[in-house]
Amino acid sequence: MTDTTQISASPKQIVIIGGVAGGMSAATRLRRLDASARITVLERSSYVSYANCGLPYYVGGLIDSEDEVTLQTPESLYRRFRLDVKINHEATDVDTREKLVLYKDLTTGETGELSYDKLIISTGAKPVKPAIPGYHRVHTLRTVEDATNLLKSLGDIPKTAVVIGAGFIGLEITENLVGQGLEVYIVEATNQVLPPLDNEMAVLVQDELEKNGVNVITNRFVKEVTETGVILSDATEIKADLIVGAIGVQPDNELAKRIGLTLGPTGGIAVDKCNLTSNKDIYAVGDVIEKTDAVTAEPSFIALANVANRHGRRVADHICGLPLRYSPSLGTAIVKIFSLTAASVGLNEKKLTANQIPYKTIHIHPYNHATYYPGATVLTMKLLFSPTTKNILGAQIIGEQGVDKRIDVIATAMNGDLTADKLADLELAYAPPFSSAKDPVNMLGYIAENILSGECNVLNAKELESSIKEGWILLDVRTRSEFKRGAIKSAFNIPIDELRERLAELPNGKNIVLYCEVGLRGHTAATLLQELGYTVRNLDGGYRTYVAQQRAANAF
Repeated sequence: MTDTTQISASPKQIVIIGGVAGGMSAATRLRRLDASARITVLERSSYVSYANCGLPYYVGGLIDSEDEVTLQTPESLYRRFRLDVKINHEATDVDTREKLVLYKDLTTGETGELSYDKLIISTGAKPVKPAIPGYHRVHTLRTVEDATNLLKSLGDIPKTAVVIGAGFIGLEITENLVGQGLEVYIVEATNQVLPPLDNEMAVLVQDELEKNGVNVITNRFVKEVTETGVILSDATEIKADLIVGAIGVQPDNELAKRIGLTLGPTGGIAVDKCNLTSNKDIYAVGDVIEKTDAVTAEPSFIALANVANRHGRRVADHICGLPLRYSPSLGTAIVKIFSLTAASVGLNEKKLTANQIPYKTIHIHPYNHATYYPGATVLTMKLLFSPTTKNILGAQIIGEQGVDKRIDVIATAMNGDLTADKLADLELAYAPPFSSAKDPVNMLGYIAENILSGECNVLNAKELESSIKEGWILLDVRTRSEFKRGAIKSAFNIPIDELRERLAELPNGKNIVLYCEVGLRGHTAATLLQELGYTVRNLDGGYRTYVAQQRAANAF
């Protein structure tokens, strides 16, 4: 039944600037809620409602045609929703007093104006283009036109490429260029690839890149782009036929600044919980706005398609008088890197330290499903949580299979305000091809429970050196063969299955740091020795995490 209160002699006039995720989500939701509203969308590119997250795979040939990433056309949107979508039209200004949007047809050069009752700005983000000599030669990948230009360059059969920036987009582009047969150099100005991860996790991503022939360069930046390649900050010159910039994105806020909207400290448009800007008749959604970080409650710039779509829906609801639910952003993200998947949610150690937020860490290395079922692969998982509130502060996961499932469970737990120990209580689907009876997420919860209850005293690899200097002895409880393959300096070895019989070998009155390969046997040994009156600490994540942290310290 049609809600007749929405149909009047004076229908709402709504103008939306930007026709990709947030803008089109708002437009289609508005039409579902209001059959009579006059909805006009201005999009300055030649495409509307396209999947820009799929563009790297279009460049890599995994997506065959442009049609597969262009989800709708102005014609299809008009047929289904009666939306007036104007592509190749740029909003040049807004007269906020008269409530007029001024625009220019980029094809014909003609200008015009549209009146509005409510205006939605969804101009998105734009690639960062630093003031580097020659940077105009660098390709970026944000629009379908960008992808088309990049494909044309590939048609010239380049042999080498430089990708500037080793974040999520940089890694996706790198993998797809390797898939096209190019030798690829990836240059990252910070000290590690994939900066949202902590160092000991990022080193696993670097291993995968190098295993697939990628030349990884960190701690150096491009200071000049030449006709034949790039020159780095240490004067190294890399010859390249193709250069792609993936340094990051920033809010496309030029129109907002022009019309006097308030911007936040990150450069995004400041909005309230209803996505209203400083002008009561103008909303803003998606990558152009400043979000609230779910962990710190501070302003943050988070560019994610699902967040933009959610904003568009919420704005449409607010315009049509429906109740709203406010949701800050967790920044959940995932990327495929050859055979690996890396994902994160919430904050990493660097950001927690910068925000002076106390935290505990847990590292585990479980299999993605039961080991007796063929094809099990290792996950490397890291959980960060508050030792006082027990709140989950962030998580990072790397592995070949099952990463997406686990990061989504943790993101859902964070959104539902579950504490770290409550992960143990989640009743997750189990069958041998999919998981273990104790799912890896449950394992994180059990360990958090042990730490929070005081059952297990854990130290991380960064604290190990100071403990040894304070006189703690280091006991390796792995097998003899494991110990011979590699061990932490100054450790002595008593396999856990011999520990009860060899207690006399433990020095009297000494505090003991225990470790095994991944932490589980260390925990078992720690509980035994605690019962016997020893003061013990178990090394978080065991020898495997320690090695990764040492490698990261040396590599980064």
